[in-house]
Formats: sequence, structure tokens, C-alpha cells
Amino acid sequence: MISIATQGGYRNIREYPQNLLRTVDGSVQVPVTYRKQWDDGFGARGWKIDATIGDPAIIASTRETGQRINTSVFIHDILDHFLSGFGVSGHRSEAMALIQLSKRTGSDPGSDYEQLVREDILNGMVNGEALMDFLPADLHAVLADNTNMTDKETMVYLREVIGEERLVKSLVDNFFELGKKGEKHANDTWKILGLDTDKRTEIGLALQTLLGVVDQTVEELDVDELHGIISIENRYVTFNISEGSIIDSIEGYRVDIPH
Repeated sequence: MISIATQGGYRNIREYPQNLLRTVDGSVQVPVTYRKQWDDGFGARGWKIDATIGDPAIIASTRETGQRINTSVFIHDILDHFLSGFGVSGHRSEAMALIQLSKRTGSDPGSDYEQLVREDILNGMVNGEALMDFLPADLHAVLADNTNMTDKETMVYLREVIGEERLVKSLVDNFFELGKKGEKHANDTWKILGLDTDKRTEIGLALQTLLGVVDQTVEELDVDELHGIISIENRYVTFNISEGSIIDSIEGYRVDIPH
């Protein structure tokens, strides 16, 4: 995993080295890697953006989509995190990326925020920063001078003082506030890359179609490992193999984006 300076979950897209992100003749090129099984503690089959390899919080993902959203987690990682100038892991980054996902798909991030709150934050688990830096001002006021506790003890204390319902609402509201703060940064980053923010939806669907063909092919051929480049323009997206056995059906595979 490359180390890029971050502040508040933001990343400067210009700081990525050429082997992890580059623009060529209006095409944004994202190096990616596929493995049948990743040796990262999860052992999942799927794809990772090369810039995220080594991040212990990143699990490989495939073409599979959820029930509510018509693009996969891998597309979310590429468009809503990486190319929007956010870290691909971290709760603050996820807050901002889910707002970008909502702009692409019309999804309501509220349920995802609540899931993150209940599964992680209530248990004192914040990825990417200290719990006290993540908590909103109203919860800091409740804590007052009671700060000599572990993260888990802090959340237990807050639940006991104000109740779970109020605590969850405060944390979900905080996710929304943090998420919306990233909108300008995402728009600015897409402009730097030459991508049209008005085509978020179309680009996402084109990438999903691309991933569907490429991922199904490597799965059916039982490929162990493959390195490729996903190229994104406002007119089309393509996949090219950069290292590994050439597979004619996916080498140079292209999906056009409607005007």
C-alpha cells in the first residue's frame, strides 16, 4: 500500500505515483490486480486497486452487487473513494464516499451509516483516526472530563448517559455531516482528472458492465492472478491486461458510455 498524505480523509490525487494512477490523453488509468485467493487474512477471490494492496481493511471484491445498489463494491472503491480523492478505508472516508455513491445511484446512505454505527462505532472501533477525533461536538460535551477510558468504555458510558437511540442518531447525523463535507473535494478531484461529474451514473454502470464480463471470464478460466489497467473516459471504459496470460475475450474490452 502506498503512503499518501491525508487530512480529514482527503487525498491529493496529484500525489499518486504513475504506477498507481495516471492520465494519458484524457484517459484515467487505474492499475488493478485480480487473485483467485488473496493472502491477506480474508482469503477472498476478487479484485483490488493496486494503490490499496496492503491495506488491512480492504477485502477483495467481485462483480457481485447488493440488493439496493446496481454496482459492486469494487466500483464503489474506484469511483466514490479512489477517484474522488478519499482514502479507500477509514470511517470518515466511507462517510464521504457514501455521499458520492448516493449521487451515482440515488441510494440513501442513512442505512449504511446506521450499520457502521451499530457494528463498529458503538463498539469503540473507528478506522483511520482516533475515536475522540471522530465523535461529534455534542458527544464531547456529554463526556466532559471523562476521557480516561478505553474507546469501548467511552461508548458504553455514552450509551448509559444518553441512551442508545439518542447516541445512534447523533452518530448517524455525524456521518451525514462528515460525508457532505467531502462533496467539493470530490468534484474538484474529478475535474482535475478530466471526468464529467454529470456522468457519474453512466460511468458507474459502464464499469459494472465491464467488470461483469472480465470478472466472470477470469472466474470461469480459473485464473490464479492477473494484473490489468482499467481506463476511464467520459466516452467509454476499457480493460487491458498488463501482466499475466493474455485472454483474448477481455484484452482491450470496451464499454461505451451513452452521450
